Amino acid sequence: MNTHSKTIPAVFLALWILILTIPCGPALADDLTDADEIVRRANHAALYPGDDTSASVRMVITDKLGRTRKRAFNTLRKNHPAENGDQFYLICFKSPADVRKMTFLVHKHDSPAKDDDRWLYLPNLDLVKRIAAGDKRTSFAGSDFLYEDISGRNIHEDRHVLKEVTDRYYVIDNIPLRPESVAFSHYTATIDKESFLPVKQQFFDKTGSVTRVITATRVEKIPASENGQEHHYPVITCSVATNIASGSVTEMRVSNVRFNTGVSDTLFTERYLRRPPRRLLR
Repeated sequence: MNTHSKTIPAVFLALWILILTIPCGPALADDLTDADEIVRRANHAALYPGDDTSASVRMVITDKLGRTRKRAFNTLRKNHPAENGDQFYLICFKSPADVRKMTFLVHKHDSPAKDDDRWLYLPNLDLVKRIAAGDKRTSFAGSDFLYEDISGRNIHEDRHVLKEVTDRYYVIDNIPLRPESVAFSHYTATIDKESFLPVKQQFFDKTGSVTRVITATRVEKIPASENGQEHHYPVITCSVATNIASGSVTEMRVSNVRFNTGVSDTLFTERYLRRPPRRLLR
């Protein structure tokens, strides 16, 4: 009998041992494992690119019967100052007529010990209304997005757990540190590994049922000049919020995105709620 034909060559045996010792699982060697770090990067990618941003936004709100309403507004955002997490937001509605010149101002604070400051100007009443901390989770202009969705939820308000790692995404479970302050029990965020943008968020009630979903349906790379060099920031330019209970769906499209426009801090004051800058009315 030719025993040599039944002998496994040493090189193949070594290769087989090597294969057996390679760790198996969905995570790659260069995947992040710290949930807090993943959330920090995602928060920065979604809300902090550039020193400031301007954009035009259009919303289409469709109820369960198929009836639609539309909203159009312009936004300004500025990091203040650039080296920490505080931000300014100013939003001015252009249409329809019943909300034209309605403005929304946010002074967002990075510190979890300090609530964000939010004001809403109602032109028909010539009234500036302070939005209480508890109201930030109410509907934004009758849409399926909430006030908190527009300027972003403070990442320090939740405990973050890495739930899953796939070839393309990190899935983070976010559990509120003060559950009595919100209507949801927890929410998951699916974060793209390349852009670090949160491409899907699902909010759950205490029974474990999904109550609301926000999905990014289009991402574009927007050029920006920074320190004399050109950068390209990934931006979610189309997203859809779905209210499971009501059957209502809101599509939000973002266009004319510009970074580092040099917008002044003075625009983000109560004075400009009543008299928004011309650039916001165009």
